[in-house]
Amino acid sequence: MSLGSLITMDEFTIQETRKFPQATGELSSLLRDLGLAGKIINKQVRKAGLADLLGKHGATNVQGEEQMKLDVFANDILIRILKNSTDCAGIASEENDNHVCYEDTYSANSKYVVLFDPLDGSSNIDVNASIGTIFSIYRRVSPLGQPCTEEDFLQPGNKLMAAGYIIYGSSTMMVYATKISVNGFTLEPSIGEFCLSHPNMKVPADGKIYSLNQGNTIKYSEGMKQYLNYCMESNKEEGRPYGHRYIGSMVADLHRTLIKGGIFIYPADKSNANGKLRLQYECNPMTFIVEAAGGKGSSGTGNILDIVPTELHQRTPIFIGSKNMVNKAVEFVKAKEAVS
Repeated sequence: MSLGSLITMDEFTIQETRKFPQATGELSSLLRDLGLAGKIINKQVRKAGLADLLGKHGATNVQGEEQMKLDVFANDILIRILKNSTDCAGIASEENDNHVCYEDTYSANSKYVVLFDPLDGSSNIDVNASIGTIFSIYRRVSPLGQPCTEEDFLQPGNKLMAAGYIIYGSSTMMVYATKISVNGFTLEPSIGEFCLSHPNMKVPADGKIYSLNQGNTIKYSEGMKQYLNYCMESNKEEGRPYGHRYIGSMVADLHRTLIKGGIFIYPADKSNANGKLRLQYECNPMTFIVEAAGGKGSSGTGNILDIVPTELHQRTPIFIGSKNMVNKAVEFVKAKEAVS
């Protein structure tokens, strides 16, 4: 494809906005701001080993996890760029204890708040594996003209206006979803723009890959163990055994799942009774994307997007990916619980 035939993300969002006469362009502007942050983070990721950005920062985040230097850099970039935006009332980050409210006049009148995981899979940084940024955008529920409140950030996923991720891998891609569709944009280095490469993305209804930390099997419930046996047993008609792929970065594992089909699971276990992944920063945005592409996300007891959060850093188990595979996994978990 020649450079002249490429559609940049800015061009694409403008074209999409024109389909809705009532649209103000604020959401499109926020997506461009997030794309800019992704470009800056990508530049540092690409030279992390040369810029003293590898290794631990020396502090822990609100979850008690050690922060990596790139975690802190990515978090600061996102906060700064969104603060300078005229379309963001405030942010909440996985790396911060509380939400951050932008109190200038423009921000107080902005309709949207943004939540993000600045660098998902940061434990992979030092080994040069794929990592990513996850974001979600809500329309605020507090009155315009006033500072945003925590209530704006504690909305269920079914209230999301848009969500997406940026994956820093063999190429850098930004994938975002609205309620209409999911589209992927690859960064073209020669012009410094995200360009449409994966239009109208769809998750296959079935897949042949399951993704989870199988080393934790001893901690899983009996229903979960039985599902893993199902994945590994031979059945040529159903295409089993499934292949096992696990990168340890939700962005990377779900990017593969979105394109090829499959299931990604981070269940509850003996060490994490409520699951380990964060509802607002990881599970809601990723489920919104996958479901907009025809897939499914479940906590094992219900739809992820229907969970009403009670705290910013709430956790949940998650089963997400191809619809038929998620249904089968949840069937195993529920069946065993029912007879236990």
